[in-house]
Amino acid sequence: MNKKTNLLLISLLLAFIIAGCTKSSGETKNDGVTDEAENSEDAWEESALFTSDNFTLIGEEGRIGFIYDDSELLRFYPDKVQKYMWHFWGADDELDGDLKVIGTHEKDQDAIVVLETGLGGPNNGADRHAPSNMSLPKSGMWKLDAYIGEQLFGTVFVKVHEEEQ
Repeated sequence: MNKKTNLLLISLLLAFIIAGCTKSSGETKNDGVTDEAENSEDAWEESALFTSDNFTLIGEEGRIGFIYDDSELLRFYPDKVQKYMWHFWGADDELDGDLKVIGTHEKDQDAIVVLETGLGGPNNGADRHAPSNMSLPKSGMWKLDAYIGEQLFGTVFVKVHEEEQ
C-alpha cells in the first residue's frame, strides 16, 4: 500500500473511534426520552419535608425552608397566590441582605422572579424569616433559588399541581 492509502485508512479509523466515543447530550433513546430530559427528571425531585417548632416545612433542614405540608390548603396550583413563611438558618454574615427568589420550571428553563422582600428576625426556631405571597404560573416541578444579597443561599424544589378541581 502507498502512503496516501495508509493515511486514508488511519484517518477513517480515527473518525470511527471518535464518533463512537462521543455522545450527544440530547440523544434520543428507543423509548423516545432524551438523556437530557431523563437527567432533569432525576434532578428535579420535590424537596423533603421537615419540622421546626411544630411546623412542617419544605426545603433543607437546618438551612432553608418555608411552611408547607402538601395539604390541599397549602399546595401550589397554577397562578394561585398563597401565603408561605420562609425560614433561614445560618451565620449573621450569610443572612445579611434582602431575599430574592428566582423560580425555574423544569421543562422550559424560563426563570421568573417569584419574590423580593426583606428578612425579619428569628422565628419558629430559624435565625431569620420572611413572610411571603407566592404563585407559580404553570404545573410541573419548579426550582426555587433563594438569594440573600447577591449570594445563592439555597434551593427548594416544589411541585405545582394541576388546576384545582
